[in-house]
Amino acid sequence: MAGIARFFIEGGVWMIPIGVVSFLVAGIAVERVIFLFFRYNINGTAFMAQIQKLVMANNIDRAIKLCNAAPNAALPRIVKAGLTRANKGETEIQNAVEEASLEVVPLLQKRTGALSGLASLATLLGLLGTVMGLIDAFRVVAEAPADQKSALLTKYISVAMGTTAFGLMVAIPSIFIHMGLSGVTKKIVDEIDMYSVKLENLLITRGKSGTAQGG
Repeated sequence: MAGIARFFIEGGVWMIPIGVVSFLVAGIAVERVIFLFFRYNINGTAFMAQIQKLVMANNIDRAIKLCNAAPNAALPRIVKAGLTRANKGETEIQNAVEEASLEVVPLLQKRTGALSGLASLATLLGLLGTVMGLIDAFRVVAEAPADQKSALLTKYISVAMGTTAFGLMVAIPSIFIHMGLSGVTKKIVDEIDMYSVKLENLLITRGKSGTAQGG
């Protein structure tokens, strides 16, 4: 811990904004992991297999209750929107599913993209800190006695490079976290796209079958 504190202090004032960026990255990462892995995510294949069985058995109420068992998950919210219009026409079913998708998908993508921007910001702040540190180093060396120039230059360059190192230490994990969260988000969105179409087709087919039988 003492070494980390010394590294941070020796890096100078530019270590502070990079540190702020690191806290933002950590906060966003924790919040997104909680929501994407534990709140919005669900086993889409198993869930839709159950929904399909219930719809084919004409047990729409039971299917809606199954969606209510996971009220925060993304896919059940969209499926429920379609199921509540199961006895309506094709257009109403499609509109309900589309409207629910427009509400849910932005929640999945929320703040994840900021991680990429914060990674770039951390890198740029590190480079800026290095450039400013080198400017200070050469100024100090220019004013120092001849026998101290080499030592002072080495010292100040080392300090200046610390900001770049710290910026990269923040940026690299940010990029990896962004990649991971983007992958999970894409998986959930792809499931929504695929299963919402399957649900629409299932409900529309059910409605046509019911009309044919009634006729």
